[in-house]
Amino acid sequence: MKKRFSYLIRPLKALVDLIIINTIVYFVYDKEYLNFSFLSYISIYWLLISRVLGFYKVYRFTKVLRIFTLLGKQFTLFILGYFAYFGVFREGDVINNQFLILVSIILIISLLKFIWYFLLKRYRYLGNNLRTTIVIGIDDSSKNIIKLFKSKSNLGYKYLGFFSKKVYKNKEYLGSIESVFEYVNQNMVDQIYCSLTILSQEEIKKINKFAIDKNIELKLIPNASELYSKNQSVEYYDDTLMVLNVNKLPFEFAENFYTKRVFDILFSFFVFLFVLSWLMPILWLLVKLESKGPLIFKQKREGINGKEFMCYKFRSMKINKFADKVHATKNDTRVTKMGAFLRRTSMDELPQFFNVFMGDMSVVGPRPHLEILSLEYQKDVDDYLKRHIVKPGITGLAQVSGYRGEIRKASDIKNRVRLDIFYIENWSFFLDIKIIIKTILNVFNGEENAY
Repeated sequence: MKKRFSYLIRPLKALVDLIIINTIVYFVYDKEYLNFSFLSYISIYWLLISRVLGFYKVYRFTKVLRIFTLLGKQFTLFILGYFAYFGVFREGDVINNQFLILVSIILIISLLKFIWYFLLKRYRYLGNNLRTTIVIGIDDSSKNIIKLFKSKSNLGYKYLGFFSKKVYKNKEYLGSIESVFEYVNQNMVDQIYCSLTILSQEEIKKINKFAIDKNIELKLIPNASELYSKNQSVEYYDDTLMVLNVNKLPFEFAENFYTKRVFDILFSFFVFLFVLSWLMPILWLLVKLESKGPLIFKQKREGINGKEFMCYKFRSMKINKFADKVHATKNDTRVTKMGAFLRRTSMDELPQFFNVFMGDMSVVGPRPHLEILSLEYQKDVDDYLKRHIVKPGITGLAQVSGYRGEIRKASDIKNRVRLDIFYIENWSFFLDIKIIIKTILNVFNGEENAY
């Protein structure tokens, strides 16, 4: 199993900073102005500007000068926002200890920022939090990268070796470029560095697709005169060495992951409280009156990373032995009258909010498929497995774009996967909101394929 990087470090840093800010305000502030609204305001404002400025995006190759720049931008905006509160809500009041509060916050958080920075460097120097790397293609630039990996242990890279079209009598030589894929399948590799002067465009594409499937970071070592795509960003190692970073997907950033998870929990709790609390007893009675069997239908579906989970739905069919093998079709005799109504209004999907609350699903994402159907689709669609890098959803971009229900031809599943991958690569919180609103509108307007 591929190891996880220290994705909790940034949220922990943000939490510690918020505790410091609130503690200083609590002990230094004039008690007359100590209230929940003010503490909430400065905490939320701090998180917002840190997100916009990338205050917590400090990498293993980040320089000390960059830390000073981040601190300067963060505190400039924080001070402006801090006084803006009093300009709006406390206009005309004279507030005591303002200077002491702000100086204390600036000094303590700045000191802590550098402590974090140097402690992590020391931690990596001692052989911890390492990222294992391989290099593909040998030229002067890739040799400099290898030299850096060996000489700068505090950066936290464990260099495994290189692959080349030319055979080397060197213990670091791991094999030909064609043998990269077999080696990675058998060893733990976190990052792949590719020389753009050695590898062809087709070879880069092949390695990039492989890296995405294996959840491995791909770095490109460029030509000095290369023109770069907007999907790549430049990173400088040791001030002089430049590599191209193939930009991460939105869900690979911890802040996006937590934003989506918090929204999922709050939204599903809202549905429990205001919808399912009174709807479930009514549906239980109506479903039981028409056909024998439980109200909740349970079925194994494929989730994130292909892991199976038990998916819940309101039962819309008579009990039958094909439920786990065949999708519902138009005028399907297995569907009950009440079930037809549930499917037409998408109410049969509501129990999946329990899956969302438990963390198996998200409100928005690619729809989960049966394993037997997933294996079939993989043969027809090249990028099908890319859907598994995120949690499946109750609704998704493909569903609100007209691709839901029965799959009758190959283009149906190909179009769904195309839209699912677009969603994964272009996710934003507002895209989720847009999809949810469109889903609700479709419920009232009716959908042709909802059967």
